[in-house]
Amino acid sequence: MAGKTKLKVGIIGTGGIAHNHAGGYLNLPNECEIVALCDIVEGKAEAFAKEFKLEGVRFYNDCHEMMKKEKLDCVSVTTWNAAHKECTIAALEGGANVIVEKPMAMNAKEAEEMLAAAKKAGKILQVGFVRRFGADADTVNQFQKDNMLGDVYYAKAVYIRRDGCPGGWFKDKNFSGGGPVIDLGVHVIDLCRYLAGNPKPVSVYASTYNNLGPNRAGGGESAWSVADKQEHPYNVEDFACALIKFENGLTINMETSFNLNVKNDYIDLLLCGTKAGVQLSGDMEIYTTMAGRHVNIRPTGRTGFDFTGSFLAEMAGFIKTVRGEEKCRATGEDGLMLMKIIDAIYESSKTGKSVDLK
Repeated sequence: MAGKTKLKVGIIGTGGIAHNHAGGYLNLPNECEIVALCDIVEGKAEAFAKEFKLEGVRFYNDCHEMMKKEKLDCVSVTTWNAAHKECTIAALEGGANVIVEKPMAMNAKEAEEMLAAAKKAGKILQVGFVRRFGADADTVNQFQKDNMLGDVYYAKAVYIRRDGCPGGWFKDKNFSGGGPVIDLGVHVIDLCRYLAGNPKPVSVYASTYNNLGPNRAGGGESAWSVADKQEHPYNVEDFACALIKFENGLTINMETSFNLNVKNDYIDLLLCGTKAGVQLSGDMEIYTTMAGRHVNIRPTGRTGFDFTGSFLAEMAGFIKTVRGEEKCRATGEDGLMLMKIIDAIYESSKTGKSVDLK
C-alpha cells in the first residue's frame, strides 16, 4: 500500500442502506476515508457520523453545496429513489465517481440522463446490484467458465413477502417509483440476467395488483413488518408477476410482493440450462444427469448470499474499479436496462398487453 493515496469519499443520504456503504468503506482503511456526509434532515448526518465514530467529517444538507466545497473521488448515493438522479448527476458533475443504490432511478428516462452525465464527466457510474457480489453469484460464474450449465434458457426470479412493506417512503410512489417490483424484483431480475450473460430484453408481459394494503395483521413472521407512520400514502402495488423475454431466447418468470397471502416470505432463484440447472435459494444445488441417472450436486464451501459480506465485496469492488484495478461489475448500462424492464412491467400491467423493448 506504500505510496497509494487514500480516496476521499462522500455519502449522500444517511438512512438505512448508507450503513452498509459506510461499513464497506471503513473495512478498507488503507484505501479510502469518509470525509463528507449529506442529508436533507437536519442533524441526521451528524448522528450517522457519531454512530460510526467518524472524526473530522464535514456535514451538508445540500448535495450541490457538498460537491462545490469538497473534492471527492467517490460518492455513494443512498437517498430515496426520487433523489437518485439529481444527487448522482451533481456528484458526477462535481468530479466524483458514483455508486448509486438500486433502483438506478425512477424510470429509464432518468437513468439515461444519469448515464449521459457519467459519460460527459468521464467518471464511473456503478449501480448497487449487491446480489452480483454474493458468493452464490461467484460460484455460478465459476461453473459457467467450464460451461457446466450450458445455455441458460429459463429462470425463476421470485422475491415474496407475506406482509413486508418497509413503510415510509417505500410505499409512496412519488418517492419510490413503485412497490416490490422496483424494490425487490429488481434484485432477482438483475441477478438472473447477470448470471445468464446480460442478454438484451426484447419483450415484457406483466400484471400488478394492489388488493391488500400494508400491515394487515399483527404477529406476522416477516422481519419487514413495521409500525409505520402515516406521512406517506400507500399507493404502490402489493404483488406483481411478469414474463421477460430476451434476444438470446432466455425467459425470466418473475414474481414479487410486499403483501401476499402465502405461508412464508421466500426467495426462489432457479436457472435452467441445456446441461444443468442451479437453485440459488438457501443451500446451492445443481441438477444434471450423469451416467444415465439424474443427480443433485451440492458444492462445498461458501455458496450462499450473505448480506453483510456481499456489501463488503461490493464496496471493495467499487474502490478497485475507481482505481482501475478491475472492470465495473454493475455498470450504468446495466442499471438502465433494468429500468427499461421495470418501466415495461408497469406499462404492460396498465395496458394488459405485451410491451416490446427497443
